[in-house]
Amino acid sequence: MKIKKGDQVEVIAGKDRGKRGEVLRVFPHLEKVVVAGANIMKRHIKPTNTTKGERVEKEAPIHVSNVMLVCKETDKPTRVAFVVKDGEKTRISKRSGKAI
Repeated sequence: MKIKKGDQVEVIAGKDRGKRGEVLRVFPHLEKVVVAGANIMKRHIKPTNTTKGERVEKEAPIHVSNVMLVCKETDKPTRVAFVVKDGEKTRISKRSGKAI
């Protein structure tokens, strides 16, 4: 995948369009990512003998096509290309042309 854990991304589609956040988890087999502060869902937890019932807010996965990597040079969303140099595969920002 072109997006990895720890990358800064911007949501480009959906209810959270325009929000930026760090990628917390990546699910390559599902082609989804979890972005901090985006796609917040409420989960209800049943009360037990020891804990109270409550509503917990947590981030849900977003399809990778709905997020774009943010270029560190230009601070704008960019597409990603792969280049092989000296047998090492690196990610390149299409906007600035520099390694990510």
